[in-house]
Amino acid sequence: MTSRLTLVLVGLIGGSLAGPASAGAGDKLGVVRDLALRVGPVVGSALACKDIARPRIKTIVEKFSVVIKEASPNVAERADLTQVLDDSVNSGRSAVKAGQIDCGLADRRLAALERSIAGPASSDDTAPNSVATATPSEPTTAPSGIRGVSDREIRFGMSAPFSGSARELGRQMKLGIDAAFNEINDAGGVHGRKLRLIAVDDGYEPTRTVDAMNQLIEKQQVFGIIGNVGDPTTVVAVPYALQRQMLFFGALTGANVLRHDPPDRYVFNYRASYAEETYAVIHYLVKLRGLQPSQIAVFAQKDAYGDSGFAGVAKAIRALGASDRDIVRLDYKRNTVEVEEAVNQLRTLKRPIKAIVMVATYRAAAKFIEKSRNLFPAMIFANVSSVDGTALAEELKLLGPQYAKGVIVTEVTPSVTGYSTMVLQYKNALGKFFPGEAPDYVSLEGYISATILIEALKRAGPELDGEKLIDTLESMHDLDLGLGSKLTMGRDDHQASHRIWGTVLDENGHYQPIELE
Repeated sequence: MTSRLTLVLVGLIGGSLAGPASAGAGDKLGVVRDLALRVGPVVGSALACKDIARPRIKTIVEKFSVVIKEASPNVAERADLTQVLDDSVNSGRSAVKAGQIDCGLADRRLAALERSIAGPASSDDTAPNSVATATPSEPTTAPSGIRGVSDREIRFGMSAPFSGSARELGRQMKLGIDAAFNEINDAGGVHGRKLRLIAVDDGYEPTRTVDAMNQLIEKQQVFGIIGNVGDPTTVVAVPYALQRQMLFFGALTGANVLRHDPPDRYVFNYRASYAEETYAVIHYLVKLRGLQPSQIAVFAQKDAYGDSGFAGVAKAIRALGASDRDIVRLDYKRNTVEVEEAVNQLRTLKRPIKAIVMVATYRAAAKFIEKSRNLFPAMIFANVSSVDGTALAEELKLLGPQYAKGVIVTEVTPSVTGYSTMVLQYKNALGKFFPGEAPDYVSLEGYISATILIEALKRAGPELDGEKLIDTLESMHDLDLGLGSKLTMGRDDHQASHRIWGTVLDENGHYQPIELE
């Protein structure tokens, strides 16, 4: 973005979203979309407060409209960006109505935005492509010198996609963590300290991950990392955290890089691995649906995410005593929905394929199903949990019932429509702090991960440091959160859950439970 207004708005957020001035139209749209997601709640919370003068708000909206106009190459894109801003404004209104933000804070945030726009523009137009999604504040350090910990708060960081084709994964994961953090903060925090999450956009691109992690650790001085999203970005982020002996907790990935034997001291997972998910799928297809291993193909993202899922399928097929040498892999490029080549490859195969295990993001998965369903009406499509089942269902429902019906998604959480203790607790928190947001498997996973971390922080006591928290996590056995099975971690296993739940979409696009064994 080249406009001064965009640059100063970016400065308010706490990290530049703008790339070089030569950025393409797609980059500009992503930048302004992210800005709308940050500025909208400020405007909305101000609108919900009658004592805040309307001309102040009108000025901000008019100036942001100029930014949208500059970024939009056509009317459709302008309408899309305007809708994003409107939705974000509504979320700000809801936050005031729900009591999450008082009008004093709303006024201060609006004033900060006004000062930023009125102040000098940043001269650095090549800053890292990141967005800090917490209210800007100075890094906090306790008198003991523990990074990210003060007498009043503990700061955690999150690197995830908030732009691009996988942005819903990042948004939902953050939503679940924020719900759990808000819930404990409302109850007084952990040993008197409030929990704060600072989220940075890496666009689901490994090339942006180092900048994102640097923003969190060096600039924001976070105590630990929670809820990072994505395999290709995790491959970069984990070594960065390990070199600094920093907690890397509850990432949205089942990749092997987080599951070494013995486990890396600072890496902990809530969820089951891709190997466990794909084993459950292959076992279901062969043992319960009667397919031969040779009748199963893999549709996978062309990166570490797809590689991990494909390796899991190969391992599961070997476990059945069959050869994995001839497994067909249909690839697509990360951060795209370019699936035509994969569909054409499937069409020209000489042997019959009856099921496809999908290791993809929700938009690419939906596009592949759309393109191949009419060619192969009886095909079984089975997705791993990182697809984001809720987002996938929404995409497929738009296409029609014939595309949604029968699509399988393995999950690492119980059903969001269920009535288990944890699910009810999650839905209550979601309704309280984010009214209007529908329950989602990814945000539920974020909520569960954050809840486990909160329990560990409680057990670690008020004299907190990183090594003490790691020791506490390694001693958590038989933790009962109301999931239907207890969670356990130890020195030889840093993964709390190994359970897989099976779901299948009906003709209405609703998930129904299925038994995988």
